Amino acid sequence: MTALLLLAALAYVTAAATGALWMAADAGNRPRPGLRVASIAAGLLAVIAHAALHVLAWIASGGPDMHFFAALSLVTLGMSALTATVAWRQRLQALGVVVYPLSAIMLTLYHFFGHLHAEELDWRLLLHAWLALLAYATLSLAALLALALAAQERALRTRQIRGWLRVLPPLTQMELLLFRCIGAGFAVLTLTLVTGLLFVHDLLGQHLWHKTVLSVLSWLVFGWLLLGRWRWGWRGPRAVKLTLLAMALLALAFFGSKYVLEVVLHRHETM
Repeated sequence: MTALLLLAALAYVTAAATGALWMAADAGNRPRPGLRVASIAAGLLAVIAHAALHVLAWIASGGPDMHFFAALSLVTLGMSALTATVAWRQRLQALGVVVYPLSAIMLTLYHFFGHLHAEELDWRLLLHAWLALLAYATLSLAALLALALAAQERALRTRQIRGWLRVLPPLTQMELLLFRCIGAGFAVLTLTLVTGLLFVHDLLGQHLWHKTVLSVLSWLVFGWLLLGRWRWGWRGPRAVKLTLLAMALLALAFFGSKYVLEVVLHRHETM
């Protein structure tokens, strides 16, 4: 599997590098569409290799691994898959410049440190786990879009639109994409919480009460933001701040608790 890891990492680095070169060329009014195609193709190849490495690991261990480094790798896999899909239709190679190297790092950590015993999960808990990973991936991408939107708005206010900001979609299109991403992530997060309440028992015994509380708080913030967007047209700095706040709560809910339990205390929890 080392060869597959090298292929995925090399493809991720290539996707990020060609995406950065395309952005630089486009910002300098020297468009090179071949670089954009190369970045998307390398990103798709990296995603396939990344997913294949997890599948082979699961076959070898007899089931899915959802522990700390495995979960990190799977979330970045989802982020990369969504980035490659969005970049195909939108001018968002800037996301790939951040997401692809992050995916390469998390996949490498998983390969060397993350292979633990397979978790015994029935189909209900497995569904809950996959929904959780998809929600984290989608909403993490929304957080990156919020940061890009904040940088774009600041540049517009100061009239200093330079570098990679010049190749982003227009501000209104970025806002629309952000709220679509939040809406999709919110829907999946809702399903995650519902399946958790239905299928996970003994929250205190499974060390899940803190995760549940923080996840619900994050869900409430995202829901409040979507309501504010629909009812009062919220946008700009308020939308960015609420998005980052909700994502911080969600990150603490999952990866914060998972890190403390599994890496610090050497305990394992159900997703």
